[in-house]
Amino acid sequence: MSEAVAEVVAAADSRVTGDLYAEVQTFYARQMRRVDALDIEGFAATFTEDGSVVHAGGDRQSGQAEMIAGMRANLPRYQGIAVRHWFGHLLIEVDADDPDTVRVSYYTLVTLTDAEGKVSFQPTFTVDDVLVRREGRLLTRERVIHRDRPAAV
Repeated sequence: MSEAVAEVVAAADSRVTGDLYAEVQTFYARQMRRVDALDIEGFAATFTEDGSVVHAGGDRQSGQAEMIAGMRANLPRYQGIAVRHWFGHLLIEVDADDPDTVRVSYYTLVTLTDAEGKVSFQPTFTVDDVLVRREGRLLTRERVIHRDRPAAV
């Protein structure tokens, strides 16, 4: 196990309530259904106004307006296909100093289905999010996407 993965697993070793786990899962289900439906504004609204995404290639988008512009620029590549984001193996940790801040690390798989039903897979990623509770609901403040690489033997 890599040192970075070991740190995430150790940090997430604390107990999480079933209610919080279900809330986080539901948040992601709603967030990803928006992005999969190409509801760009709805997806961006699941982030804080100053939220950020660091993509696996290192590109950073800060703020909802920048996210929307970046997603609009990528819309043509999704024409004629159904995109689905699949998340699993969530590790959830509530910030010890701020119970309204939740760190989540998870694996993601993206599938693309064309008009004939042929499915292709994108590379897999590990994603680290910082979720915050604002006015009773979760929002993403920070997302860092890491492309998976083979573990060193």
